Amino acid sequence: MNEELRRFGVEAYDRWTAMWNGDTGLAAEIMAPEFTLRYAQANTEAFDEARTPDQLAELVAGWHRYRSGIKFEAQGTAVVDLTLVDGRPSGLVARPYLATFADDQGRPVARSGTDILRITDGLISEVWSVSSGAAGRTFYR
Repeated sequence: MNEELRRFGVEAYDRWTAMWNGDTGLAAEIMAPEFTLRYAQANTEAFDEARTPDQLAELVAGWHRYRSGIKFEAQGTAVVDLTLVDGRPSGLVARPYLATFADDQGRPVARSGTDILRITDGLISEVWSVSSGAAGRTFYR
């Protein structure tokens, strides 16, 4: 894979992370007009049901109202497996992340996970997200 495709994949993941950090306008720029989200945790049905950039932007905004001060950070090295299809990047990008926030008593909480983004025609068309194993289940409540 060439360096330009790798850079595209890393930047796509960085923009995905920025969207989750509250820049909800990015949803219209980085997401396909219709997409699939797959969150492998209990209590994530609302995420799995989102299919449009507007729905996702509203979910992210709601997430920030629910967990005020939450911050997402990409970690580790991105795995980028992209090729050009009709001149547009398509394939997979995966990277671990860390989410930090304060619980109801103000204590710091950290949850890690991995997001796998399917890129089709240069836009995110599918996401698989797994958060913190068994501890991640409390993340969505």
